[in-house]
Amino acid sequence: MTNSDRSDLDHGQYRQFLPDLSLPRFTTMQQQDAHKYAKAFKTGGSPPWLHSLYLHWRRLFQEPYRGITTDGIVRPGLFKIQDEGIPMTTIVEAANHLLSRLSDQQREIVSHHIDSPEWRSWSNPEFLLSDKGLRLDELPGDIRDAIMRVLESALSPQGYQKAVSAMKINGFLGHLVKAPRICNEFSYNFVLFGQPSTEKPWGFSFYGHHLCLNILLYRSQIITSPWFTGAEPNIIDEGPEQGTQILQVEERLGLQLMRSLPAHQQKQAQIYALLRDPAMPAGRWNHDDQRHLCGAYRDNRIVPYEGVLASEMSDAQRETLMGILAEYFLYLPETAMQMRLDEARRWLHETYFCWIGGFGDDDAFYYRIQSPVVIVEFDHHSGVFLTNQEPAKFHIHTLLRTPNGGDYGMALRPLMDGMEQGFVWEGK
Repeated sequence: MTNSDRSDLDHGQYRQFLPDLSLPRFTTMQQQDAHKYAKAFKTGGSPPWLHSLYLHWRRLFQEPYRGITTDGIVRPGLFKIQDEGIPMTTIVEAANHLLSRLSDQQREIVSHHIDSPEWRSWSNPEFLLSDKGLRLDELPGDIRDAIMRVLESALSPQGYQKAVSAMKINGFLGHLVKAPRICNEFSYNFVLFGQPSTEKPWGFSFYGHHLCLNILLYRSQIITSPWFTGAEPNIIDEGPEQGTQILQVEERLGLQLMRSLPAHQQKQAQIYALLRDPAMPAGRWNHDDQRHLCGAYRDNRIVPYEGVLASEMSDAQRETLMGILAEYFLYLPETAMQMRLDEARRWLHETYFCWIGGFGDDDAFYYRIQSPVVIVEFDHHSGVFLTNQEPAKFHIHTLLRTPNGGDYGMALRPLMDGMEQGFVWEGK
């Protein structure tokens, strides 16, 4: 049996955890659209744990933005304005084409100021917790296609395909639970920040269940951070999109890296032996993010370094680590991706790899790679729609953050303002 065959077999196991669709949760859900579903959740508070988390998120949203750090202190001077070869004219043309198709009311709904705090109000559950911008499944096909063209023009071809696959898998989930008005291929919101320009900063947010992309654009530079990508299940095993699968490479490479470490480094990397370990302090695990530390609304979280240093790994192990980062930088166009990889490589002396869980063939797990310029997380989750109470390899959450104020391009914005005023900044 090949590794690919093994992966497909493992992921196909999700069908033993298909839910009972006669339960009130699903019969009610099947009668609602996204707005009624969200209203019932916000007013009724069911499930209570998720409602409490939502209220906590909104409290976090009121905090002034600082950025994720290791100790509460933002390290300055880590990022610079640079030419990344982004086809900005093409992206601007796609955005302007979209705006030309919208009514005055739609343009007002989709458009926010470049410095709007609503950059930070994205979230990845199927609940429409922050309803801003335009929701794709409520739009006519030509406008929806125009939004997708904006997304396609800004991402690499491989990154765009990954995003589309995540959307299709979300539609497949809606099919499995007979709730296509809540989970479908286009149950995502699009928000524009600033005015499309080849000279001034602007960007957009594209967010919904299991796919959230925040993209800031400036001249020939792109920042795709933070982003979230997930799937439950992470493979389509029937129908016209059969074989669509995501996140298996990140899974395989993470396991390969952990297994390649010598025993003493495995012990150092494995910060908890169990995915919900009694040794975890309060708050280290929650129902929604589970082991993730840097998810929605966690813009200011303090995340200390944990695990083993990349500089203490072998050359081959460091290359595997860089291969993982390449998968996480996949949304970036080619030149920008290579520049991010080069930047990450310069910080290997301060890059940590940590692990939670086992690392046998059948073990679910979590891992994180963290440096001053990037954080990526991978986590196998228990069921939300499916009924597996323990984390399983067919439900995956991944995310990327740029610490030290780098998310949403915040650390670069003063430099961008200086460029607009005619100053020349070192590193341009």
